[in-house]
Amino acid sequence: MLTQQPIDSDNTVHSNNEDVVISVENVAKKFCRDLKHSLFYGVQDIVTELTGGQRNGTVLRSKEFWALKDVSFELRRGEALGLVGSNGAGKSTLLRIISGLIHPDVGTVKVRGRVAPLIALGAGFNPILTGRENIYANMSVLGLSTREIDERFKDVVDFAEIWDALEAPVQTYSSGMAARLGFACAVYIEPDILLIDEVLAVGDVKFKMKCHRRLAQLREQGTAFILVSHNSHSVLNVCNTSIYLKKGQLIAGGATEAVVRQYEEDLCLSGSEAAKGELILPEKPRSQSAGLDIRSLYFKDEQGNRLETLICGEPANLHVECKAYQDISDANLGIIIKAFSGENDQVLYLTSASDGEYLNITPGTVTIQMQLPYCGLIPGVYSARVYVRSGVKSFDIVESFRFTVKAGQAMSRCQFYQPRTWKVTATEC
Repeated sequence: MLTQQPIDSDNTVHSNNEDVVISVENVAKKFCRDLKHSLFYGVQDIVTELTGGQRNGTVLRSKEFWALKDVSFELRRGEALGLVGSNGAGKSTLLRIISGLIHPDVGTVKVRGRVAPLIALGAGFNPILTGRENIYANMSVLGLSTREIDERFKDVVDFAEIWDALEAPVQTYSSGMAARLGFACAVYIEPDILLIDEVLAVGDVKFKMKCHRRLAQLREQGTAFILVSHNSHSVLNVCNTSIYLKKGQLIAGGATEAVVRQYEEDLCLSGSEAAKGELILPEKPRSQSAGLDIRSLYFKDEQGNRLETLICGEPANLHVECKAYQDISDANLGIIIKAFSGENDQVLYLTSASDGEYLNITPGTVTIQMQLPYCGLIPGVYSARVYVRSGVKSFDIVESFRFTVKAGQAMSRCQFYQPRTWKVTATEC
């Protein structure tokens, strides 16, 4: 597995297993940012090929850029590989090259087996054809014979849950219905390789659970996966190994937990306010204050030392330094924490009022503390919305205080840190 293979100094991910279904070697792809230049280069390249010449794919021409540059890795049967990176990193370009939709300018891609690209669900459907007709057309394109489609037709429609609309034109389907049908067609060709690009969010919760169960069945049968997602939790739950692309280059590869941690830390460090886990706010004029202003936010440990990052499972105290201009006898400090990566999911909502703690604040500079005996957040990058209120009156709000949580120990694929103890007791027979 990729988890067991070293990564060379050029960040190439290798596998020694003979059962390799995808081999990507030094792949590079360039695009042009200008339409006129792009059309000119296209004609130029066609003429070069027709006259027997060879294109120099290693050199950038005016207005061109590398969407991918020197990417190499291998994927074996039954393995799930995560592909992470910010927008524009080259993830979708790589999937399109593997699926054969576009060709690399440099390097080679070798694919063994049937590929089902879940890149744009339903994109190949003919809107004027019925659901039934599109099932046969779509699955034929994916490599199945009419007899094979007949055998799987009922399973596809059952999975997509579109019996009532089966004979209606697809143009009358909602986007969710079309996506469910596209997903069902792809997974029921029983492919050797599945390329999944941000499509696990189709349908309601029940349908999502069905999708994950079907993917698990396919993986048990030996189907290999490449999963692209901005949701780190999805990658951690599905993939044992991952690779991290940044501006078209392979930055890291190996165990998913380590790769995702590096990706999220890079996201955090690229922000203007998140690297130190501290936020200093400009002082407001007295005339613009509602009676209390938040001046700074930061974390400290139990010894009073500033924390640049939190450690999962370790104590931490959030300090909210304020400037108060009046007495407040029932102040409520609220913190809403969201995961910075992925779908910006809310993971924690804490208020002092919900704990029955109404805070007494006197005029002057004061510091409100939220003391955490353990940091229960898993490793990652987070954004906190912090506010101080009294009843329905809001004194001040900080919309985004970003901070990083790192692992002090193995967290595997946990959703949170659970404090625990272990012991063995003897039982009487």
